[in-house]
Amino acid sequence: MTVKYGQQPSSKQIRQAFLDFFASKGHQVVASSSLVPHGDPTLLFTNAGMNQFKDVFLGFDKRAYTRAASAQKCVRAGGKHNDLENVGYTARHHTFFEMLGNFSFGDYFKRDAITFAWELLTEVYALPKERLMVTVYAEDDEAYDIWHQEVGVPADKIVRIGDNKGARYASDNFWMMGDTGPCGPCTEIFYDHGAHIPGGPPGSPDEDGDRFIEIWNNVFMQFNRDEAGVMHPLPKPSVDTGMGLERIAAVLQGVHANYEIDLFQALIKAAARETNTADLNSPSLKVLADHIRACSFLIADGVIPGNEGRGYVLRRIIRRAIRHGYKLGSRSAFFHQLVQDLVAEMGEAYSELVSHQARITEILKQEEDRFFETIENGMQILEAELATKPAIFNGDLAFKLHDTFGFPLDLTADICRERGITVDTAGFDAAMARQKDQARAAGKFKMATNLEYDGQATTFHGYDKLDTPAKVLALYKDGSAVNLLNEGDMGVVVLDETPFYAESGGQIGDSGELKSANGIFAVEDTQKIQAAVFGHHGVLKTGTLSVGDGLTAKVNLQARANTMRNHSATHLMHKALREVLGEHVQQKGSLVDTEKTRFDFVHNAPMTDAEVAKVEALVNAEILANVATQARVMDIESAQKTGAMMLFGEKYGDEVRVLDIGSSRELCGGTHVSRTGDIGLFKITGESGVAAGVRRVEATTGEGALKLVQVQQALLNQLATELKAPAQELPAKMGQVMDHVKSLEKELARLKSKLASSQGDDLAAQAQEIHGVKVLAAALDGADANTLRETMDKLKDKLKSAVIVLASIADGKVTLAAGVTADLTAKVKAGELVNHVAGQVGGKGGGKPDMAMAGGTEPAHLPQALASVQTWVTTKLN
Repeated sequence: MTVKYGQQPSSKQIRQAFLDFFASKGHQVVASSSLVPHGDPTLLFTNAGMNQFKDVFLGFDKRAYTRAASAQKCVRAGGKHNDLENVGYTARHHTFFEMLGNFSFGDYFKRDAITFAWELLTEVYALPKERLMVTVYAEDDEAYDIWHQEVGVPADKIVRIGDNKGARYASDNFWMMGDTGPCGPCTEIFYDHGAHIPGGPPGSPDEDGDRFIEIWNNVFMQFNRDEAGVMHPLPKPSVDTGMGLERIAAVLQGVHANYEIDLFQALIKAAARETNTADLNSPSLKVLADHIRACSFLIADGVIPGNEGRGYVLRRIIRRAIRHGYKLGSRSAFFHQLVQDLVAEMGEAYSELVSHQARITEILKQEEDRFFETIENGMQILEAELATKPAIFNGDLAFKLHDTFGFPLDLTADICRERGITVDTAGFDAAMARQKDQARAAGKFKMATNLEYDGQATTFHGYDKLDTPAKVLALYKDGSAVNLLNEGDMGVVVLDETPFYAESGGQIGDSGELKSANGIFAVEDTQKIQAAVFGHHGVLKTGTLSVGDGLTAKVNLQARANTMRNHSATHLMHKALREVLGEHVQQKGSLVDTEKTRFDFVHNAPMTDAEVAKVEALVNAEILANVATQARVMDIESAQKTGAMMLFGEKYGDEVRVLDIGSSRELCGGTHVSRTGDIGLFKITGESGVAAGVRRVEATTGEGALKLVQVQQALLNQLATELKAPAQELPAKMGQVMDHVKSLEKELARLKSKLASSQGDDLAAQAQEIHGVKVLAAALDGADANTLRETMDKLKDKLKSAVIVLASIADGKVTLAAGVTADLTAKVKAGELVNHVAGQVGGKGGGKPDMAMAGGTEPAHLPQALASVQTWVTTKLN
């Protein structure tokens, strides 16, 4: 494969040559991990090649190999690593990019890492050595000597970078995973684009220029930093490297900016095609080319547009792309059309683009259609404000654009930046805070959850007990701590021990009873006051209850049993949905109570009847197998190794509960049946859409499912009786009934048409002549809109030159039709006339100059409104 400098290798060839080279050096080529980091709450998106090996570097995981290489998908568009605002304005910033990396887990170290890098760059890629220079950490004499004495890089091409951030080791060339833990020096390799590009070498005052571009960074994990800041040598030092594919492609393809490489040029041309843009140098086309990559890969990895977290970042990127398309003249959905071009460019390397192409396209189109409904109005408001040339864009208005028209703050800021204007972000934040305060004030919560408590934690026994002795640790009434509750008081009880499950993970809290020698407290719900403190919410039915009282806490057995059945079925349903619809199915929310399970998940199309039936069959097969349920508590790393499903967005502690139900294995802290057979029966009751790319399934189990089947059977029997046909013949019988109904509807329409014709003959005689024009305003009893239109056509034919208004009243509403013959439309407009009449009967309407319709809600005023027509027409004809 030819990848040499000056021979225009493709990005695909450059990527493959990198992986092939390190495979030849004994590295395991590892596929890119998802852009959604599993089990790492510190990251919003995967942003470096080492992310998937983090636990290996920390010693929590061990692989079958000690050398690895990868081409990793990365996104930097949210959280700490956010390049979004720079995309389209610089030569090398992207939301999505590919990081080529090689890694050593206690295997080779500095010498091999440096020589591998040099061999690949100067022999495989054949870069001119005189164009390369390197940096090392100022104190890393070992790396300096390898570069200078062994590799042969001249001393004037090696720059020592010291501590330039106010503390030792606070250097661009010293990497740290955190304040403590693995760290070490790094050596970077730079490419000199030539003296015609402004900028100086690394370490110089002009280093931020574009002449010398970092293409590769080799990090040497050499030390473990303790809490006192002391560096301890690691027993097995490791290597983590990263080289941006886009940057090295620019070098090898002889261009300066990343957007000039083959990958981007193909996408820029596609964006120009869809926006009808002739200028291929337009910065907006660069934005579109960049953003289609980020959006498509994120959706392929399960992210969908939303209002929070990763979904909100995706929505921001999509809407930023739409705005740039709007800027280029697009006024309807276009962005989704670029998916096919991206698949053509990158589908071979990333098969997920191919398998999810239809879904990516559909989700992007849905999001485009939604935003295009409001972008024009929002842009008009924004442009009107910018026309006043403010020094700072009003924060309240920025919030209005966000709240009413869906303009994320950074989109408004992006538009303002093009005009040299900043946004009052403090004002925006204040407006956002006011809205949240108003929402909280308007909310009606039956129970307080912000109770102050600093006592001991609650010990939960509810996995294996439904009643237990307990002691009252605290009482609350009206949100304040009290020592005593009296009969009839609503309050919250905190116990030292409890069998009550507190609402969590979508499962509702338990209900039941707290019974002491002095009174009975009815528990209506159980909520967590703190992570390990349970609040039992309810009312004191009899007697009194005091802090320190001993009592028996007893859960409502029937309610718990129903909830457990529904919760356990949810796990089985989740797995079945993934089997039937695809691995892209991910939970986006759930609610499990005594009546049902409600499950929201990622999928971009309604489920078919066949798919619903298949899911039901799979779940009920698991129920019939009657396999025992198993729950194990283990550390998070061990849980990951078991293959347990971890839900995106969930926060897990150091210890987790791994639950096996049938063939399903998930992390879950909820309560569940002992065996799958305890669920009894599973039946889906509904399927619907709740947001773009999110579907909702509701189902029930046990007695609920039985009742549902019985109700459906009763309805079927009733229909069979009414239609006088056996149940199995109902579809054919219904077909006959519908055919008969259609026949009757046709006959009714024919009779209405005949009636209209006869009424037309009668009404024509009522027309008044004004300046040679026949004017008619009349009401037709029992006429619908179609009858009015047909009568109007017949009257026009009969009267030749006429202005006509017809009306009817049905169910307390007025229907109006106005007609003007072609010879009069220059003077009299049907739309204006119908609005004149409609305004008097509480309505409005419109249409073409020769025909218009309207409605109204005040039929009592119709006679007066019709009487006004002659005067109105007279003024138009004068």
